[in-house]
Amino acid sequence: MDDFVKLGTLIEEQTLELVHGAKDYATLPITIAEINRPSLQLAGFFEHFDPKRIQIFGMVEYTYLEALSSEERLTRLEPLFEKKIPAMVITRDMPVFPELLECAQKYDVTLLRTHETTSQFMSDLILSLSVSLAPMTTVHGVLVEVFGEGILLMGESGVGKSETAIELVKRGHRLVADDAVEIKKVSRKTLVGSSPDIIRHFIELRGIGVIDVKRIFGIGAVKDTENINLVINLEPWQSGKQYDRLGLDTYTTDIMGLQIPSLTIPVKPGRNLAIIIEVAAMNHRQRKMGYNAAEELNRRLMEQIEE
Repeated sequence: MDDFVKLGTLIEEQTLELVHGAKDYATLPITIAEINRPSLQLAGFFEHFDPKRIQIFGMVEYTYLEALSSEERLTRLEPLFEKKIPAMVITRDMPVFPELLECAQKYDVTLLRTHETTSQFMSDLILSLSVSLAPMTTVHGVLVEVFGEGILLMGESGVGKSETAIELVKRGHRLVADDAVEIKKVSRKTLVGSSPDIIRHFIELRGIGVIDVKRIFGIGAVKDTENINLVINLEPWQSGKQYDRLGLDTYTTDIMGLQIPSLTIPVKPGRNLAIIIEVAAMNHRQRKMGYNAAEELNRRLMEQIEE
């Protein structure tokens, strides 16, 4: 899990205008994804106020302060700035009150400005912070995008995950990560996988070594991030073991508290895993769209029996 994101990184990412920079503002750590509009604080209410949040100064706050005298504005702003907030962002390119700049300088708080509307900027900033500060774990596996579905291939070392990924890339799909998959929980329902920077776009093939997928197959063969929609566990074929042949039962794999749909596919010579995974991805999409082939077959069988 990332502990923080630097304020300077956010300023560059969101293309914010620096009105006043606090000391070492570029490296100032932002540790929580929540933000705040300080309307109530300007009215003097600070109960449950979190001073670690970035403050957003929009039209409502501006109009309220505009109606006050200069002395009253200073009185309203100082209690907020003395809380040592990490930064204040003014939206809509609104003019900066002299009292606002005075407080920023006095209490060494970074003052920023954007041309975006308040709602749009808040949405973009919350999304950025949620991704940057999301809980993270690393798993051993391969992540590929197949027909728009993020497929996480898991299994013991040597079972054929990387070889299957290469075959999928040759068939027009995209590699996201090989060997180590960094997974972030960006919302209550969404996991996003990516590759560690140092091995991004590389894949290891036993007998050949490490290859650069982007250089060999082109930029269209790789992707930096992808949602994890389906987990496929590859395991050596075990004679006598009963494998699911109808697909009526639903299985899941727990990743960071989320139950991700999963399949177990046995591996043995002669099975074309790439084609099987393509079919699994298409079947998973059908199920999300409301059609389940196994349930349809079961319905027909029951109707036949009743007749």
